Amino acid sequence: MSDPTNDGQQFDRLPATSDERRVEGRATRREVLDWWDERFGIGPETFENYSFWEKGKGKIWILRGDLDSPVRVEALGMTFLRTRQEHWKPTTNAVQRFGRDATRNVVELDRDAARRFARGEDQELEWDGDWGYVVAAHELAGATEPLGVGLYLRGELQSLVPSGRQRDI
Repeated sequence: MSDPTNDGQQFDRLPATSDERRVEGRATRREVLDWWDERFGIGPETFENYSFWEKGKGKIWILRGDLDSPVRVEALGMTFLRTRQEHWKPTTNAVQRFGRDATRNVVELDRDAARRFARGEDQELEWDGDWGYVVAAHELAGATEPLGVGLYLRGELQSLVPSGRQRDI
């Protein structure tokens, strides 16, 4: 019998911990929860009723509830996180869905900056938070609403809003 590998045609539930890992390089549920907590301050309890799945290499999906693993379907829940690269990257969907719970690495944009961000424009911005992936947000009706994923490096906020979802607001 060969070693387990990723199968791009099926979803495999993430192992709970590294002790349960059977596919080399596959993230664990614990690692995913720790990353969201460390990077954005979104605690593990937020994801208590969700299961995490990998399809292919490093594309993590989230599903409310759970299923038997593996699952051979085209899509399951929503894309959530990319893990098989040097720096893990949250998806726009994940940030828009869970970013309201973020307590760190949230860049709050004024109206003009939020409009530029939504159009996909990069912009110079002074911010005293960590470099890396951030939740770009804007106050709307008295609440901070996540717009999407940004990449903050050396005084510049890069909009990572996918071209098909960019809007002129």
